[in-house]
Amino acid sequence: MIKNKDNRLWQSEWRYRESILIVSGILIVGLALQMLYGSFDFYLLTWPINIYIALFLTALSIIFGVLARRKNSFSRWISGVPFSVSLIMALLFLTIIMGFTPQMVESNSLLGFDAMTSNWMFVLIYTFTILSLGTLNVRRLISFNYKDYAFYLNHVGLWLFLLASGLGYADMERYIMHVREGETEWRVYDYNENIKELPIAIHLKDFDMDVYPPKLVVIDRQSGEVQPQDNPHILQLDHDNPRALLNGWEVETLEYIHQAVRSSDSTYREVPMPGATPAARVRAKKDELIYEGWICGGNQAQVYMTLPLDEQYSIVMTTADPRTFVSEVEVYSEKGDTKAADIEVNKPLRLDNWTIYQYGYDNQAGRLSSYSSFELVYDAWLWPVYIGIIMMMLGSVGMIWTGRMRKEDSDDLE
Repeated sequence: MIKNKDNRLWQSEWRYRESILIVSGILIVGLALQMLYGSFDFYLLTWPINIYIALFLTALSIIFGVLARRKNSFSRWISGVPFSVSLIMALLFLTIIMGFTPQMVESNSLLGFDAMTSNWMFVLIYTFTILSLGTLNVRRLISFNYKDYAFYLNHVGLWLFLLASGLGYADMERYIMHVREGETEWRVYDYNENIKELPIAIHLKDFDMDVYPPKLVVIDRQSGEVQPQDNPHILQLDHDNPRALLNGWEVETLEYIHQAVRSSDSTYREVPMPGATPAARVRAKKDELIYEGWICGGNQAQVYMTLPLDEQYSIVMTTADPRTFVSEVEVYSEKGDTKAADIEVNKPLRLDNWTIYQYGYDNQAGRLSSYSSFELVYDAWLWPVYIGIIMMMLGSVGMIWTGRMRKEDSDDLE
């Protein structure tokens, strides 16, 4: 039986078979480039190179979109479903590999799977996805229909998001700045450990932190090991559970002060101040032995205190884990803008194209830290990314609304 010539590979309009083969070829080319030249260097695309590439991809999308409306088969294939689905599957495949492979800033492997976003395979697929999506947008916009507003918002927003986030990566800058309390800093170290002055300055007014209630444990006074070594017993200082069995000792919390200051050689009182530290009065009982006293974890301002049980064991307080740490700052930009805010984890400050995150502090000093560390991220392409996200959100809402209206219309017809 002779097959129809139109169904042969590469002979008729390209469909899924051809699209899968071409996308597979793109992956093979990317893998070869990765093995020959290593990871793609995004910093080759710094301004103004990235804007030139953005304009080139946009112009190419417009050309292909116009040709697609004129029934050009190649342009229609680029913006068609088979090619776009094949690209999405390739991106999904690479994303799954990325999810199962620990990612690093720079690749240390031949295949480059440990730095997937700079892998040549990912870069090529990403680029063709932008081109395909851009061509589709132009093709649909030429025959504009206001009823398809949700489609336009969703797809143009996605195209803008992909374009800006990908090409804008090269212009992104990240620095760590250490600012002492009461001082103003604008200098950082760059990637080559050279001092660099930034067009933004941070004045640290105050640094404060709060900690979780610490824990009580029994340790060996000689080795410092928590007992029992194979399964350490812990008493979390909690008003709801003031008792626990620690290495055979019945330990009860009689009093707990979250911010305590020593008032005598063996007692504490509550004084909210930077040098305060958690302290607890406990009672330990085993057989006929009963010991009672104050325990304190200590800090740079206060000496720690333990409760000896015998010549071998003592009850001690662990170091309290930080609950929150906040930096009260004023930020100045080179343009003359000023912004005051409290910066904490997951609550950054944004000024111009800079985003400032709470990064760290002096871990040894804790609440007495004399400085605060900030991560400063500069992203000149941030607003196009935000606009793309907002457009996608509006488009998704529009699609839900449009689908609901169509369902109601069909129900009325029934």
